[in-house]
Amino acid sequence: MEKKSSSGPDEAYDINIEASSPNDNNDFTLAHDGEQLKRGLKSRHLQFLALGGAIGTGLFVGSGGILADTGPAPLFMAYLSMSIIVWIVMNGLAEMTVYLPFRGVTIPYFVSRYVDPSLGFAAGWNYWYAYTMLVAAEASAAAIVIEYWTTNVNVAVWIVIILLVLLALNLFAAAIFGEAEFVFASIKLIALFVLCIIGVVLFFGGGPDQHHVLGFHYWNNPGAFVEYNAKGSTGKFLGYWHAFVKAGFAFITSPELIAIAAGETVSPRRNLKKAARRFIVRLALFYGVASLVIGIIVASNDPRLLGASDASASPFVIGIQNAGIPVLNHIINAVILTSAWSAGNSFLYSASRVLYSMSISGGAPKVFAHTNRWGVPYVAVLFTWAFTLLAFLNVSNSGATVFNWFVNISTISGFIAWIIILITYLRFRKAIIFNNLLGELPYRTPFQPYATYFALFVISLLTLTNGFQIFIKKNWNVSDFIAAYITLPIVLVLYLGHKIWSRTPFYIKTSEIDVITGKKEMDEMEAMDQPPVPKNWLQKVWFWLA
Repeated sequence: MEKKSSSGPDEAYDINIEASSPNDNNDFTLAHDGEQLKRGLKSRHLQFLALGGAIGTGLFVGSGGILADTGPAPLFMAYLSMSIIVWIVMNGLAEMTVYLPFRGVTIPYFVSRYVDPSLGFAAGWNYWYAYTMLVAAEASAAAIVIEYWTTNVNVAVWIVIILLVLLALNLFAAAIFGEAEFVFASIKLIALFVLCIIGVVLFFGGGPDQHHVLGFHYWNNPGAFVEYNAKGSTGKFLGYWHAFVKAGFAFITSPELIAIAAGETVSPRRNLKKAARRFIVRLALFYGVASLVIGIIVASNDPRLLGASDASASPFVIGIQNAGIPVLNHIINAVILTSAWSAGNSFLYSASRVLYSMSISGGAPKVFAHTNRWGVPYVAVLFTWAFTLLAFLNVSNSGATVFNWFVNISTISGFIAWIIILITYLRFRKAIIFNNLLGELPYRTPFQPYATYFALFVISLLTLTNGFQIFIKKNWNVSDFIAAYITLPIVLVLYLGHKIWSRTPFYIKTSEIDVITGKKEMDEMEAMDQPPVPKNWLQKVWFWLA
């Protein structure tokens, strides 16, 4: 084993790199024997894992609340705006991850290595907290979806089933988990494609109960904008900003999924670059078209929308019912259910890997680094899963209320995480330039670093104003205020507590940031990689898609 330490102050972090087995001469890990992950995720697994986490109930269910609050125009604009922000975050993250795709590496490791160990510690626990809340949110949303069919069974029964399936899938080998996520994500992507086609058909009046072209009827009546907490232009702008904040939930922590899975991906540099390039294009396409379809087939004043009165249906299902299409509403509701399972599956995976990574780097108890014979950090999975039982709050509160709590909590955690990623990327880029390595980056993205500064400003503004409606007259609510801002002091306490305990400087100087350790090994690993060669046109299409 080769052990290298950073040149940072007081050796604030250590990097332990060792070959995992005699057959993995150029594959390196941050862990020791008995704590190692295994590379079992292929390119298609990686891409569908990220899409599976990004396209979940935020789109299928949460979009209904945004439509009811703000109207179809802000809904459409908000998802496109957030897609741009996510693209910038993904670019910076991809550059860092493709550069050093170690086994066991996660974002908090990069934060500790390029910025400050205390910030990395706070970022790690913030990620774990956010992903855990997202699993609970998906379980809550799934319970809402099931209640579309029946309310005779206690919601606790459905939550138990959902969470047990998620636990089982996350205790198997990464390859099995990846196949399950591939199937889940495929179902939802096919369904979204079909829904977009149906939206076009309904737009031109092709529904069974339609007697005229629907077009943008609902954009005219009741209108493209719903004035939000104010009259006139101010109300329309506040509606857009509210939609922008709420749209964050649908995207939160989705770009990170690719980086977190890097340590368990075969041929990581080649597959990470491919996944990063295609992820945002697919995401923007699906969200852009889907949000437009929602505004076409459902009126913003429909009382059945989530967040209005009835929390048992999604805008897609409502639109299909309005068009008089039989049976399809049940099929779509089933797809939404698998969507919640898929997103929850991705988030539980990510939370456990963050906890595992913190454990092997000293930011969490060592027990969370233990892996089973399949290379799965089972202790981290079980510990994380235990906290997802917060979804049982649904038993004593309405599903819509609990879902909104989790939405607010996880959204602010995600915004903070993105701020930290962007700061880390800026420090990484400065160190790369300082060491004259910019031309050697295996993956570079456009408009840098200016795009990062822009995104940093916008996300910081979203973080500070995410609960702005609470401060408007007659809107004050203690539980909403806590959900909107509780993460800020939590992250600050984690950061300051670790800083006081470790007594390290506030940041690592550019000249002391280590961007060398591990580069040689990863370069050699990439040089040995042999991309698959398609033998026929069918394989060419498959390799292009996957």
